[in-house]
Amino acid sequence: MWSALTLVLAGGTATSLWFGLPVRSIEVRGNTFLSAQRTAELAGVDKDFGWIYYGDWRAGALHAHPWVREATITREWPDRVVISLKERKAGARLVQNGRPEMVIDLDGTPLPGAAPAGPLIRGWGPRRVQDAIRVAALLKGDKVQWVEYSPSGLTAHTATGSVWAGSFDTLRQYVAAVRQYPDKHVYVYPWGVTLADAVPGP
Repeated sequence: MWSALTLVLAGGTATSLWFGLPVRSIEVRGNTFLSAQRTAELAGVDKDFGWIYYGDWRAGALHAHPWVREATITREWPDRVVISLKERKAGARLVQNGRPEMVIDLDGTPLPGAAPAGPLIRGWGPRRVQDAIRVAALLKGDKVQWVEYSPSGLTAHTATGSVWAGSFDTLRQYVAAVRQYPDKHVYVYPWGVTLADAVPGP
């Protein structure tokens, strides 16, 4: 009898907390692409949910969304939920394996619904795709316009010049030289660089 009474009291307390402390305010911060309403839906929170029971365990769909780089959820007494987002950004356009062009973040994540932005990445040889994305990120401040990859190397064009390197690591090692000659075509080798007239872009 006492066990049954304890269960009834516990159930009554839980119900009281659910209805007595509901979520009354939802604030979304840092969102640009995702609307506040869509963010709340993905986070599994609405104003009918018990504030005391809500937590990050409800937000799996939000954390898994391709536009969400990072999401932090906090409860503020007595009835407020704050969702802080760091969204990914459109950084490049990728064409590979004959598929339609897709917009990606510079970490390589496809971003559905994004407006075209950044350099065009294309080429052949599946093992070079990630290196080409890293080249686009490395040269982001140099206004890179496109990056082409192949088994032999990587070629990037900026507004005024171009560069070829056999590998991303070699390019990163000599990127200062690339920036020193922004209107030339720079060949980057493990032992150094050579210069030529800039190669026209596509």
